[in-house]
Amino acid sequence: MELKDLFLTPLYLGILYGIAFALRKRYTNALTRRYFIPALTVKFIGAIGLGLIYQFYYGGGDTFNYFSHVKVVHEAFGNSFGTGLKLLMAQTPPDGDMLRYTMRMYWYEAPTEYFIVQIASVFSLLCFNSYAVIALCFAFVSFCGMWAMYVTFLRIYPLAYKKLAIAVFFLPSVFFWGSGLMKDSLCIGALGWTFYGFYHFFIAKKNLTTAALLGALGAYILISVKVYILLSFLPAALIWVFTENNRRIKSAALRTLLKPLFLGLGVAAGYFGATNLTAGDEKYDVDKLGERAKITRDYLTTYVASGSVYNIGEFDGSLGSTLKVAPQAIVVSIFRPFLFEVRNPVMLLSALEATMFIWLTLSLFYRAGFLKGLSTIIGTPILSFSFLFALVFAIGVGINSGNFGTLVRYKIPLMPFYLSALYIMQHMQIAKAGSRRGTTRAAQLNKARKLGRLAITE
Repeated sequence: MELKDLFLTPLYLGILYGIAFALRKRYTNALTRRYFIPALTVKFIGAIGLGLIYQFYYGGGDTFNYFSHVKVVHEAFGNSFGTGLKLLMAQTPPDGDMLRYTMRMYWYEAPTEYFIVQIASVFSLLCFNSYAVIALCFAFVSFCGMWAMYVTFLRIYPLAYKKLAIAVFFLPSVFFWGSGLMKDSLCIGALGWTFYGFYHFFIAKKNLTTAALLGALGAYILISVKVYILLSFLPAALIWVFTENNRRIKSAALRTLLKPLFLGLGVAAGYFGATNLTAGDEKYDVDKLGERAKITRDYLTTYVASGSVYNIGEFDGSLGSTLKVAPQAIVVSIFRPFLFEVRNPVMLLSALEATMFIWLTLSLFYRAGFLKGLSTIIGTPILSFSFLFALVFAIGVGINSGNFGTLVRYKIPLMPFYLSALYIMQHMQIAKAGSRRGTTRAAQLNKARKLGRLAITE
């Protein structure tokens, strides 16, 4: 960060807050208004904090590598608008005017990394190329997507609106690693738009135009930056669609008869979407994901060993090997590092969150009973979707990382979904306990309907 950031950051914070206050009336309601500005504020804190940590604790990192590329693009615009525009559009192959700039950008021919550079370069043109302001803009965009995620969860289960706000916005790892000038910020926002678009278009069947546009935008960003997030999302989402349609069949016998068919179609559609979405892609083709996961894990384990390495067992990239290490990968992604494994402040933050996940998970299944808890998950589509997405994603990142330092960033997309599902289960248990204490079913339904009406912002 530079001296100009100290002067420009307060100015642009005022502008972004002004935009937020202008939007709040349109996109909030009686339940959500109180969370809008605090949620945006922690995103801004995360964006600035991430830059400071990378500068003064790590002494550099990806966020400043992106910014070094942005500075080159900004310089090109200063010298020649035409050349700058070619760089911004990633013209390939570069012409003679571009070579003096592209030779200084080692990510120019790396599409996923350069996509972040392109987005950041647009912001740089609007803020005098200030790192801090660009980071704030990423935080603002990420917040917009996560607000869409929160609104969607709220529409599905409005009774848990307070706890859902915590799950989506106020997990420290999520707002810290998912707010600055990084891939993770853009991806978690894009995941929120994809979730909103998918639910409203295919399940609620409301606001179809908005849902289609936001869902398509989110999916495009995920494909461009981290397609494996979309690959993890698709099977769970498509199974969700089929189970929701199965629930709407009035005949209980017919529902029971068709349920295996719907589940089978969901799995098949998810696999078809995943395999055809990236077929032929050297980096993300499903047939090569296992092999690449082994290479990535071995690299990170070998070269990023700093006391935070973990081992989930032998992994050779095959399907059988993946299934063998899957339980370990799930545990390491969701429930580790344990407190006794902490080696630095970053690990401590992650360990505290993991401990909370362990406590909530065990307490919920203890109170409900394992089989009843499992039955509740299977019988509640939003729970099935959220847990399935979280588990599939946990397997992928748990295998790919190899050390807690990178895992804490990789796993943030699953955290709001897993914790939201836990909180929804918790509220369902509270509702059942209320019934046993004498609270009438009609009173509970009336409260749910009232909150449901309040939860709608569209």
